[in-house]
Order: sequence, then structure tokens, then C-alpha cells
Amino acid sequence: MTQSVIVLLLLGASLVALLLVAFARREARAEREAARAEASMLREDAQARMAEAKRREEHSLQREKEVASDHRHAQQYARALEERAAVVARDEKRLVVERARIEEDRTAALAAAARTTPEEARAALTAQLIDKARADSEGALRVIEKRTRATAEDRAREILVEVMQRQASPSSAEHATSWIDLPSEEMKGRIIGREGRNIRAFESLTGVNVIVEEGVNAVQLSSFDTERREIAEVTLAALVEDGRIQPQRVEAAYARAVAGAFQRHRAAGLDALSAAGVSGVPTEIVDVLGRLRLRTSYGQNVLAHLVETSQIAADIATLIGADVEIARRGALLHDLGKAFTHEQQGTHAALGARFAAEHGEEPRVVNAIAAHHDEVAPDSLEAVIVQIADAVSASRPGARREDLDAYVNRMANLERIVLEHHGVTRALAMAAGREVRVIVEPDEVDDAGTQALARTIAEHISKDFTFPGEIKVTVIRELRADAVAG
Repeated sequence: MTQSVIVLLLLGASLVALLLVAFARREARAEREAARAEASMLREDAQARMAEAKRREEHSLQREKEVASDHRHAQQYARALEERAAVVARDEKRLVVERARIEEDRTAALAAAARTTPEEARAALTAQLIDKARADSEGALRVIEKRTRATAEDRAREILVEVMQRQASPSSAEHATSWIDLPSEEMKGRIIGREGRNIRAFESLTGVNVIVEEGVNAVQLSSFDTERREIAEVTLAALVEDGRIQPQRVEAAYARAVAGAFQRHRAAGLDALSAAGVSGVPTEIVDVLGRLRLRTSYGQNVLAHLVETSQIAADIATLIGADVEIARRGALLHDLGKAFTHEQQGTHAALGARFAAEHGEEPRVVNAIAAHHDEVAPDSLEAVIVQIADAVSASRPGARREDLDAYVNRMANLERIVLEHHGVTRALAMAAGREVRVIVEPDEVDDAGTQALARTIAEHISKDFTFPGEIKVTVIRELRADAVAG
């Protein structure tokens, strides 16, 4: 019994041992499988990490190459910039030198053209800037005056009324006729001469009609041209004073009257300066001013208009506190250019301003002349005063008449048409345009040609000139031969 139990126990123990061994093997096999799976996972993870590391390494290498390439490009660009900067610096230095040379050449050219030095030019510019600053300040003053326009307009009316009350100028007295007083009725016969030869010689020479009326101890000179009429008046006065009248003496007196016109111009200019109260005017301007004594504008004598305008401008400048002498001088010279309008191109304001500037008048006076018809802007208060004074003198009742200027222009156009013909030396419109006397060159027009020329001129007038009634064309051909016995 005991041995059976022991055997059974040994068998049981053996079975238990076998079971334990089988269980241990199964556990070991499971652990090996788990270890193998874990190792496979670790191996795959390691491979993935190695692939990522390799990829990053390749990316890093590619980036390093790109950075190296960018660095090379940056270095090349930097070198190019340095080279460009060097070129720009070199060009800048060259341009600075060239600019300095051009400035020197321009300064020298301007100095040569202006006949002045840079220092003088700076002084002139400084004076100009001072004048401009003064003009700007005057502009500001005008703005202030606009803000108080009601009061200013009332004050302006008071000033103009007071100035006009101080003037006692007559109405326009410019006509197309002049009267010459005679010492006796017997002098009329001498003027007419035997068979009218004296009066014919006088009229042909002067281009002025002589009208002799009964019962009047005077003769009348008629012509639209004030210069012709004035010379004829001086000529006839000299003949009447002498008492001996014949064609040869008429020619001699006419020659003296023409030669003395310059002195009469100068005397008239000096008288105008004295009446206007202006001094220090150059002789050249005085002579031109005197020539205006025979010029009219709408029937108003230009020289008398200048004197009147100068007096008005001086009164206005006194009342408002402006420069009286500049206003007076600018007003006296404002129509100076009317002496040149029939000789040169341009408006009388521009011509007068240029002539005054050429003869040393100061800029404010020159601007007052140029600006009196608003062709340029006035630079000073005195220029505006000249505009006002000119308007006051021209617009006052009786100052001007438009019909006389229209008549003068009509006569001048008639003479111009006649002078266009070959051989004509002088054309004289007479008898209020009802007759034209044509003086021809005897070497160019013969006796037979005078008739043909008269018909041609008459046809030309009928075609191109509008006129009422009839116009008589008289062609005069006179051949003279002189000899001196010695």
C-alpha cells in the first residue's frame, strides 16, 4: 500500500513536472514571439527614423547648396552695385565739373549780353525783388480795400470829383481848319496872285486848301492832316508878314517852315514839361513829346491830353499818398508811343514803354506807360493812377469826338490808294476828299501818260474806295531845269 502510494505520488509528481515544463515552454514560446514582434517593430521604426534622417540630411544638403548659390549671387550683385556706385560717383564728379563750367560760361555770356557784371546783376535783382515786395504789399493793401469796398468807393468818388473840379480844361478844339488873320483886305489879292498863280503854287506845295471869303479879314486853311496844316500856317504867316508873295517866295517860306518844324516840336515839348511840372526829361524824349502837338485822338490833341492827364494823376497821388512825381511823369509820357505808330509795328503803349526804357526812365515809369491800356499788369500804385487819370481825361464831356478821327482815316486811305500807282511821288487829298492832287515824277510819267494815269487812279478809287458824290483826280507833272551862271 505504501509502495503504491509512493508510486502514485511519484507519477503525480512526474505529471506535474511534465505539466510545468509544458507550461514553461509555452510561456517561453509566447515571450519569444512577443520579443520577435517587438524587435520587428523596433527595427521598422529604426528604419523609418533612418529614412527620415536621410531625407532631412538630403534636404539640408540641398538647402546648403541653395544658400551657397544665393551667397554667390549676393556677392556678384554686391560687386555690381559697387561698380555702379563707382561709375555714378565718377559721373557725378564729372557733372559737377561740367555744371560749374556751364554756369561760368552762362554767367560770362549773360554778363556780355547785358553789359554788366554779376555784382551789378545781383544789385538789379535785389532792386527788382524790393519792387516786387512793394508791389506785393500794395496787392495786400488792395485786398484790404476790397473788404471795405463801400467806404473805399465813396472815398474814390470824392477824390475823382475833387480832382476834376481842379481842372478847367476846354472841350476838344481840334478841327480840320485854321484861320490866318490879315493886316488888310489888299493882302487877299496878293495871296491869290495874278490869275491865281500864288494860291495855286501854295496849295500844290503844301497840300492845303486856301479859302478866301468876302467880308472876313482873314483866310482859312483847310486840311485833314494837322502837320500839313501847321506847316502851311507857318508858311502863310511868314509870307503875310513879309508882304511879298510870289511862287518863288512861297517855296522859300515853305522850306523854312519845314526846316523849323524840329525847333517847334522841341519848344512844344518844353512847354508841356513846364505845364505838367516835370523836369529832368532827356532831350530825345522832349523832341518826341513835342511831335505829339500835331497828333489827335478822336479830336483831342494828344499833347494837351498828356499835360491834362499828368495834372490829374498828380492830384490823385497827392490825395491818396502815392509817389506824386512818378505818377506825374508816367502820366505825361503814357502816350509817347503815338509818335511812332505810323513808323513801327506795335501798340503805342509798347512802343512808348520801350522808347522810355531805352532813354533811362525808371522801371515804374516804364511800367505805367506799358500798362495804361492793360496790355501788361501794373506793378505799382502809380501805374494804376495813370490808368485812372487817362480815363478821366479822355471820358470827360467834350474831350473827344469820334467823327474827326474817322474823317482823318478816310482821307489817309484815299491818299494811300493813289500812292500805290507807279510814278506818283505825292498824293494830296483836298476839299474834304472831293479832290485828289497827284504829283508825279516827270522822268517816269510823260505828258501823254498823265491822262492815262488820271483815268487809272479814278477807276481804282471807284473800285476800292467808298465815297459819296464825286472825287476829282488832278495829275500834275512839272519839269524844271536849273542852271547857275558863274
